[in-house]
Amino acid sequence: MHAAVRVWNHAEEMLVAFLLAGMTLVTFAYVIFNNLYGVFYSLGDSLPFANEAMLGIGDSILYVAQEMTWSVALTKAMFGWLIFVGLAWGVRIGAHIGVDLLVRQFKPANQRRVALLAVAICLGYCVLMAYSSEQWVATLYAVGTSAEDLDRFGIKQWQVVMIVPIGFALMFVRFLQVFIRIIQGKQQGLGLHSEVDDAVKLAENDQQGTPK
Repeated sequence: MHAAVRVWNHAEEMLVAFLLAGMTLVTFAYVIFNNLYGVFYSLGDSLPFANEAMLGIGDSILYVAQEMTWSVALTKAMFGWLIFVGLAWGVRIGAHIGVDLLVRQFKPANQRRVALLAVAICLGYCVLMAYSSEQWVATLYAVGTSAEDLDRFGIKQWQVVMIVPIGFALMFVRFLQVFIRIIQGKQQGLGLHSEVDDAVKLAENDQQGTPK
């Protein structure tokens, strides 16, 4: 069980890194190709003896740049995937200081109950959104609409947006893990206790420093 969780954690982190790297590389290539052809045109004007060769290279780069209209759509799709993969990853690392800060405002005796209620609400939200988005994906699958600017690669819209129900399903599992840990007494709130403590101390200091 622990081995499977470790594999899942590593796969999640690798996917986040891959999407970030992919977005960066695609955007970088698009910007380079959209600016590089002008350099060769300028060299062709400055070097008459190499004018034809420089113009040929510039035309080739310009053609590639014009054909890379798909890069914007691909970057948007990867960013969408990054968001919904990041939802589950954020729950795992405890990146929800706002919710945990709210829980810590209650008395210690009630914090566990409030945390369980907060996680239960999050679980219900994940179920609702996963079900609703799955219906949306099913409709797109039935229609078979191609993804804009990505149709040249045979990519359909449902293939791009299927990460939405998957992301909420993964987030549900992560919140379920938190729920179980709170019941077992292994966790008091939703995580990030050190940052929450710092935030609480800052709030208390601000209140103490406010003149009456």
